[in-house]
Amino acid sequence: MLRIHLDNEDRILGYGSGRIQRSFIRIPTEDRVKIEISHYDSTKGHIVSRLRNKDSND
Repeated sequence: MLRIHLDNEDRILGYGSGRIQRSFIRIPTEDRVKIEISHYDSTKGHIVSRLRNKDSND
């Protein structure tokens, strides 16, 4: 579970999706992620993927 700060300054609780958990993908603090927000509770969502940072050397 991770606290995610959205671009519009909202905060939600993010859970790793199945692929993220199976692949043991690490998500450092300052990384950007793609999420799907729940229809039932707008304060929770699934982390679908990790996005590349523009200033990283990876």
